[in-house]
Order: sequence, then C-alpha cells, then structure tokens
Amino acid sequence: MGLQGYESSYYADSANEKKSYPRLQGDTEADICVIGGGFTGLSAALHLAEKGYSVVLLEAEKVGWGASGRNGGQVCQGHNMGHEELVKKVGRQAADALWQMSLESVDLVRELIERHQIDCDLKRGVLHVASKPDHASEMRETVAYKQRVLGYDAICYLEKAEVSEMLGNDCYHGGEYWTDAAHLHPLNYALGLATAADKAGVRIFEDSRVAHYQSGATSEVVTAEGRVRAKYLLLACNGYLGKLEPRIAGKIMPINNFIIATEPLDEATCRRINRDDVAVADSRFVINYFKLSGDNRLLWGGGENYSSRFPSDIPAFVRRYMLQYYPELSDVKIDYGWGGTLAITLNRMPYFDRVEDNLFVAQGYSGHGVALATLGGKLVAEAISGTAEKFDVFARVPTPGFPGGTLLRWPGLVAGMLYYSMRDRFF
Repeated sequence: MGLQGYESSYYADSANEKKSYPRLQGDTEADICVIGGGFTGLSAALHLAEKGYSVVLLEAEKVGWGASGRNGGQVCQGHNMGHEELVKKVGRQAADALWQMSLESVDLVRELIERHQIDCDLKRGVLHVASKPDHASEMRETVAYKQRVLGYDAICYLEKAEVSEMLGNDCYHGGEYWTDAAHLHPLNYALGLATAADKAGVRIFEDSRVAHYQSGATSEVVTAEGRVRAKYLLLACNGYLGKLEPRIAGKIMPINNFIIATEPLDEATCRRINRDDVAVADSRFVINYFKLSGDNRLLWGGGENYSSRFPSDIPAFVRRYMLQYYPELSDVKIDYGWGGTLAITLNRMPYFDRVEDNLFVAQGYSGHGVALATLGGKLVAEAISGTAEKFDVFARVPTPGFPGGTLLRWPGLVAGMLYYSMRDRFF
C-alpha cells in the first residue's frame, strides 16, 4: 500500500495514482530551474510554464514528499501576524495588500483544484478555537476588527456554547469561524499540481538532490548525475534547505510536527465530535489541530520537536493530546502516525526575497503553507516575468534572522518553545 518512495502515512496510502518522474542525468538547459517539489516549487513551475518559460524542477525525493504532502491540510485566510501589527511594521497600504493576498491565496488554491480537476477531498470551513478565556476575548476583538476595518464578513465569532455544540466537548472558550476557508488532502493536492505542471511542459526530475549550485548571469545547478544551466533560480526547499544556501538558512528554523489518523469512525461519532466537518486549530502556542478525512478518520496533529529525529512512537506521542479533548476515543484504533518538517521564521511571516537579480527564495510559511506557498509560487512567476509588485510587498516585510544564525538558533528556539509550552499548560 502507499506510494513508493514516500514516508508511511495515511496520505501516502490514500494517494491518487502518480506518474513516476525520472532522475536528472546529463546536462540540460532551461529558462528557470526550481529546486524543491513542494507547493511553492510546483506552483511556481506551473505558473511559469503557463507564461511560456522553459522550466526544470529538481526534487531530492518525490514531489510532495516533504511537509507539502504530510501537513494538516488547512487552507485559511490571514497571516500569523495580525493586520494591526503589520500596519506598524510596513504601513497601512502594504498591510492591506498583504491581507488581500491572503484572501487571494485561498481563492488560488480553489481555482487550481477546479481548473485542473484535482481530487483532494476539498471541504469548506476552518474553526480557530480559544484554549483560554483571554484568548476568546482576543478572538472576539479580532473578528470585529476584520469585519469593521477590513470589511471582511466571511468570519464570525462563536460563543463557548456554540463551539461546544459543534465539537462535542466543553474544552474551548469560544472561536472564530472562517466560513470561506477550506481543508483538503495535501498530498493529493501536491500530486495534482505536479500533473498540471507536467502537462504544461515542466520537466520534473525526482531523486535529484542538488549538491551545490553556482549563481551568476547563468546559474549552474549540480546533482549527483546531472547539471542544469538556467537564467533564473528559485530555492523552494523550506524546512529541507539544509546547508544549500547559507545566506538564507538563518532566516528559518526547521521544526517537526506530528499527526495521527484513527481508524474510520461511524457517522454518529463524526457528527458528535465535528458536527459541520470543519478543520479545527486551537490557540495554544504548540497547537492542536484536527479534521475528518474523506473516509471519516480523525486526523489529529499535536506536539512538536526540534531535533533531527522523530519520536520513536509517534502514535503514542500524539494520541495523548487527542485524548485530553476526546477521552471517549481511548478505544479507537490509531492506524497511522507520521511527522514532517516545516520551517518557521522569527516573526512567523513568510520569507520571500530576491537574493540576487536572478536568484529567488520563498520559504518559512510557519504553518500557513498550503495557501501561502501556492501563492508564493505564483508571485515568484510574476516577478520573473516582470510584474514584481506583489512579491516585493512580501519581500519588504522585515524578516530577522535567528540570533546566532544556524549555529545557535536551535538551543535558543528550544528554550523559547519550552517556555511557551509551560505557558500553554499553566497560565
């Protein structure tokens, strides 16, 4: 069962049929070389090919192999940094543009799914729930702000009683319901983007890890068995960047997050714990998030670590978080447990940059990757084709590096995460 070459997961075992793409062998040329076969790279490659460029995409493993094929599948408007804070950082005009682009990102995902007929269990609705009373007060204020200041009505505040009725427990203190948000099967979405890119003429190469590259007027990208010469280069590696480009590595911190999938649940249980079949995320610093799959499994994400290794028993590691909220599921079998590596930035905003005239980077989505990475790929394509206004709005958001760079970011982050984990539990 499952796709060959992918880590074991519910997503891999329920994936659509996939084309096998070759390994890069020998020398080739293209207008653009994209490094990374996740949402960013696939979206960029597709949009560039549709604009008439020749594109080579290099993926170290398989398309959608990394976090793009393993995440919680939530597709929601907004940013981790609120609009008021963005106004302070970049001014009202840019903050408004960033907000509008967050709306565009969700619309883009839907448009691509519809246009390319991607079968990925697309459903509507995301509910952010308040884990503490003061979080509920903040949510009430932010919902009112979005309605009043931003003129956005596809969001509403839900009182504690309504959230309890929707989710079948009394653990949360309120919530903000994004009625026009969505959730999906992320690996099937990634595979659909790859199929669309392939049909548009993108040359996709899997099992083609980039060893190093040389930038300049013409970039040269080297793998174990081949070489690509291209005018433009996009680094779309995110949490799997490693040491490929030290100039941008210190802007992100790779972290690991984990998900379990239960056995299929009966319809009555599904309706009791998730009445409206929405995706849910709580307000803890180390969040819990969950949704129902297309075949009525509960997919629950919880817990993080910051090392190069995953827990030895992921189902046990995550299951305890689920049972804090749904102890009645203690006898339900856990069929899958898996993890993935994402990248966060210090300010939790995506990091887009033009490192050199013909070298672009888009990374650090900090949990908003399905929508914003899809948009990021499109914005890179626009920038390369000469329309960089939207890309530049993101690029002008200050993205501080982690103190100490790649050498010291890990102990500093762990100390900070431990502090906030304690606040989740005790304050």
